[in-house]
Amino acid sequence: MNKYLRQLFTAVVCLFVVLGLSSSIIMAVRANSLNNDSRNARSLYHQLGAYRGAILASDGTVMAQSEPVNDAFKYQRTYSNGPLYAPVTGFFSISQTADRGLEASRSMLLNGEADSLIWQRAKAMLTGSANQGASIETSIDPKLQQVAYDQLSSRDGAAVVLEAKTGRILAMVSTPSYDPNQLASHDATAAAKAYNDLAAGESSPLINRATSQLYPPGSTFKTIVASAALETGDYQLDTQIPAGAAYTLPGTTTQLPNAAPQANGADGKITLQNAVAYSSNTAFAQLGVALGEDKVSETATKLGFGSTITIDGTNSTGTPMTATASTFPSGTTPDRLALASIGQGDTKATPLQMAMVAQAIANDGKLMRPTIVDRVRASDLSVINQTTPQTMAKVFSKDTADKLTTAMESVITEANPSLAIDGITIAAKTGTAQIGVDNTSIDGWIIGFAPADDPQIAVAVMVHNTDLLGSLAAGPIMRAIIQEALQQ
Repeated sequence: MNKYLRQLFTAVVCLFVVLGLSSSIIMAVRANSLNNDSRNARSLYHQLGAYRGAILASDGTVMAQSEPVNDAFKYQRTYSNGPLYAPVTGFFSISQTADRGLEASRSMLLNGEADSLIWQRAKAMLTGSANQGASIETSIDPKLQQVAYDQLSSRDGAAVVLEAKTGRILAMVSTPSYDPNQLASHDATAAAKAYNDLAAGESSPLINRATSQLYPPGSTFKTIVASAALETGDYQLDTQIPAGAAYTLPGTTTQLPNAAPQANGADGKITLQNAVAYSSNTAFAQLGVALGEDKVSETATKLGFGSTITIDGTNSTGTPMTATASTFPSGTTPDRLALASIGQGDTKATPLQMAMVAQAIANDGKLMRPTIVDRVRASDLSVINQTTPQTMAKVFSKDTADKLTTAMESVITEANPSLAIDGITIAAKTGTAQIGVDNTSIDGWIIGFAPADDPQIAVAVMVHNTDLLGSLAAGPIMRAIIQEALQQ
């Protein structure tokens, strides 16, 4: 009898061990995967039934918040002026996992589940109160965001404004935009239809053109080639470099012309400063070939080309907000290098990347990591995390930055006086990139910073598929942004 009791006891113990192990695996090892499983309705109700923290602009303007409602989900996510801030906030939806914007990059903090909120969760449990997510305070300036959005209007384009010395993102606009409120509906059918309509639309409003779309940067890339030349010590602003009315691409019969006669120079040569001011294609194509791929690529790489740029968040806070890697070709032929050196051919960049180029020049050659969150606060208003400026690279010397600034000032004073603002010195570089099968359309660009003698903001504006030069399509938008930023 004792033998059978022992066997029964052993069997019961084994069953308890198996039960304990399986429960531990489910609760600990597989908890995250089960919570994130799209089939887990309980997890969905848990997320939508929790008070999700607010997303705020730098002046306290509410961009996103959760409001109590009388339905099964308890809280409704709402977005004030949704299309204006959509590239920043992203969306929180019953039908789609948050995969963009701060709703994704700070999801664990917003819903109160981040490790850094463990004491707040414990306090809520002990007091019997509801757990509340953290609020996210961004660097976005609502006035600059609004001006950039209004200026781009219904056009296909993007604008990025950075604080010159820190890299803080003051505005990030992508048009056409979308309204996250449509995706936040508690009607699952309506939310799914809204998402599918947006995803299938020809204008692709869900894409953040400022960070996730690559465009040929055109002549704005000449700032990078000019900085590479100045860094060698072999070139100064008054150095005469080969130019001319046309340049035959090496190894081909293709003629590369200039857009304006001033860019031709005299007797086949032009000063480096005038080549920047009048955007000489023939000069910079030849300069890129003379410098060689390695030197141009080295400078571009230091500025962020070739790398995915993390703007916000980590894997522990959600899905990081990143910018697609901009590209400069490697192992290319001289003719392709010539085109790449004027921002055409295989050179592609995001508007954020080109804003970073302007920021580095404005900041004495020091490239700062772009950030969009200033601080995170728990529900009791205690600061959980404060963002500090971080240097990505010392790209070039202050001397080179100063010389580039002088050349870029002449882009306004000599070539584009209509973009000048009384009392404010502006350093800029326009860009007109040919696109399409027959190069019949244009991506109009401008990058710049102001005041040139004490830079406060750096700007990049891109208008896609236009029929205007960059100075005409993007230039007035940058001017309006600078005017709002420095004369408000």
